[in-house]
Amino acid sequence: MKKQITRFPIYLTLLFLLAAGCKKDSEEEPPTKTDLITGAGWKFDKATAGIYGDVSAYVDACYKDNIITFASNLTGNINEATIVCSPSTAGSFTWSFSNNETTLNASSSFFAAGTGSFNIVTLNETNLVLSQNITLPAPFSVTVLAEFTLKH
Repeated sequence: MKKQITRFPIYLTLLFLLAAGCKKDSEEEPPTKTDLITGAGWKFDKATAGIYGDVSAYVDACYKDNIITFASNLTGNINEATIVCSPSTAGSFTWSFSNNETTLNASSSFFAAGTGSFNIVTLNETNLVLSQNITLPAPFSVTVLAEFTLKH
């Protein structure tokens, strides 16, 4: 009987060590918006413009193959890839978030007729959807809410 009583603390200690070793690993923090936007380069997927719907066919080919990268030091780069716009849109820019990370501000526009200030519609591991009011060129000559979808 005495052997069983002295073994009890040993068993208890082993049980405690096993339970501590089986503790659930701490949950990983979800990626921040900065992590998501800087994870890889972004490339044009599609564009919509108000009641006109999908206007991707009207986006110049020289914008469609651009690769836009964002760095965590709040700089970025537009690489024109194969089809080069005239004048060129390639080069560096600065960027930042504002309005509780719901607005993306860039020192240059990523598409013709736009500005560098975008509302962030979606930002996740695979898609970046930006919107802004733009004035469509003739024959439309009307201001509409445009959405630009970029993907990795």
